[in-house]
Amino acid sequence: MIIKYRIIPIPTIYFNQQLLFLSTIVDTCSSLLAREEVSVNNDSCISNALKISAKMGNLDEGKYIHGNVIKLGMTNVLSLGNQLLQVYVKCSEFVDACKVFDEMCVRNIVTWNTLICGLRYSVERFKTNGYLGFCYFKQMLMESVSPDCITFCGLLRLCVELKGGVWLAKELHCAIVKLGYDQSCFLGATLVDLYGKIGLIGEARCVLDGVLARDLVLWNVMISCYVLNGLGEEAFWLFSLMRLEGFEGDEFTFASLLNSCASLGLYETGRQIQGLVIKVCLNKDVVVESALVDMYAKNEHITDARKAFDAMAFRNVVSWTTIIVGYGRRGDGKQAMELLKRMVREDFVPDELTLASVLSSCGNLSMATETVQVHAYAVKYVFSNSISIGNALINAYSKCGSIAHAYQSFSSIKAPDLFSWTSMIGAYASHGFSKEAIQLFEEMLVNGVKPDSIVFLEVLSACSHGGLFSKGLQYFSLMTNYYQIVPSSEHFACLIDLFGRLGLLNEAYEVLNSMPIESQPDALKAFVGACRIHGDMKLAKWAAEKLFMTDPNDTATYVLMSNLCASDSNWPDAALIWELARERLHNKSPGCSMEIITHGINTLA
Repeated sequence: MIIKYRIIPIPTIYFNQQLLFLSTIVDTCSSLLAREEVSVNNDSCISNALKISAKMGNLDEGKYIHGNVIKLGMTNVLSLGNQLLQVYVKCSEFVDACKVFDEMCVRNIVTWNTLICGLRYSVERFKTNGYLGFCYFKQMLMESVSPDCITFCGLLRLCVELKGGVWLAKELHCAIVKLGYDQSCFLGATLVDLYGKIGLIGEARCVLDGVLARDLVLWNVMISCYVLNGLGEEAFWLFSLMRLEGFEGDEFTFASLLNSCASLGLYETGRQIQGLVIKVCLNKDVVVESALVDMYAKNEHITDARKAFDAMAFRNVVSWTTIIVGYGRRGDGKQAMELLKRMVREDFVPDELTLASVLSSCGNLSMATETVQVHAYAVKYVFSNSISIGNALINAYSKCGSIAHAYQSFSSIKAPDLFSWTSMIGAYASHGFSKEAIQLFEEMLVNGVKPDSIVFLEVLSACSHGGLFSKGLQYFSLMTNYYQIVPSSEHFACLIDLFGRLGLLNEAYEVLNSMPIESQPDALKAFVGACRIHGDMKLAKWAAEKLFMTDPNDTATYVLMSNLCASDSNWPDAALIWELARERLHNKSPGCSMEIITHGINTLA
């Protein structure tokens, strides 16, 4: 879902002045409280100071004022109690918030709403039991306090995080209708957003249709709901209906539609949306322009994406990340790195996604120096312990051939996930460190990480390249029998290669014929390679012919068959096969290697 706020560039000086002004008010109030110059009957100064403390997230000042409120005997003032509760909720101090709540002699609907709505942030950040919100709701009803729209909004947002939240959401929906709040656009938007996140599109649409006087926010949330669930056609149809009812749309409307064009590959439709954006004078909005850059990049029109980015009047971290990720997705590490440097020069702080994308593209081009530079940025901006950055560093260093640095990055991850283990095991396997790969895999199992088919493929590959026959059979059995993972053609190819390296061609042949799935090119190629090495041309030709029938359009198959005939001194057949392949061979990409030099990369044919 798109965040519902407009990003407006604010001059730094103005922003600092505002912070200084707010801080001065809090300091003045604190000073008055310290000298006890505040009248017991005049609580406006304290109330304002608490509001500012909550807004700024200043917990220390809030606690200081709280202490003076107790000292002055003003704990029974309802408005101050509500403001104190708000301070602790905003600062994510839920234990203290509950304590303040329990000590309040008198509570009103604002008190209950502050606590219930604040629980949502505690659930998201600290995994607090979300059902507490419904416990407080029950207690609120028992104290004869009638809920309002804000109460229901807070409870509905809790449902997203709860098991059984769908049932609770529907119960709340019934209560909303019963109490006559079903015509509220505010509650309608919350319901649509909730139903969209849990995939109940029909229920979301019923809510929209049930509100007679719909506002733009409600339309936007429903469009975002369609986009989130991949229903681009419905989103555009609803946009047309919205315009018929007199709503032109705002930045969030067009950003949602552009996101739909990006995810569904609707390039031409995206260009039409850009025309509408210009028509309604939103072409300078940073949210819309960032979505436009993303749309072009995901539709493989990186030149148009760059033009849109360069034309932006204002940029934020999202804008920079979008264009950098666009280049990273294309594997253009050089441009991604240049943009990252420019981003830092313009005083923008890159986030994890930005750095991970640059690392991925640098790894694809084996840009060792640039990888080290991005690693330095990650350390500078305190992302070095991030799992996503750590995983990206492992892959980047591995592709650059620096296994020591890859393992160092792996070791820096405090709680590596399955992807981290798989990346490091794969790095060892691809560089011939078979024993290290197996040792790390065993360590992963000891740490209680459940392996999947991908990590088993890396381990089997390590066993195959290292000639570790018994270990390979052991892990294949572990995968199929203990973890009940169905082996793919790639797994069988590793097993065939394992037998083939030891000259056990009959066993490899049995594996190939007993595969529960149709023999794929990778398994057949592994068998042909083993037969060539050990001189069994009969089995090699049998597998090559089967390979030709399986994948007749692969030029590598023609080359393989021609080489087989040449190895057997069957020159006429080799020439014939080569002639058949000639028309296809011109489409084959030439082999090349890369050499890193001081000022760039040389491609050597």
